[in-house]
Amino acid sequence: MMSSAKEIEEAVLGLSAAELAAFRTWFAEFDAALWDRRIEDDVAAGRLDALADEALDDLRAGRCTER
Repeated sequence: MMSSAKEIEEAVLGLSAAELAAFRTWFAEFDAALWDRRIEDDVAAGRLDALADEALDDLRAGRCTER
């Protein structure tokens, strides 16, 4: 088992092109899932409520446009 970033870096450097492509795909999905969980946790904890309220106020005041 790899226990440090340096060990992981060395392992990645040893991957073939196909293995690197597969790893890149896996890591992008892994990273996106972590980001999604973080956003979900922030929403559940109410940390984004002020931003949502500000956006709704802007919408009601006509300060939003469609692109």
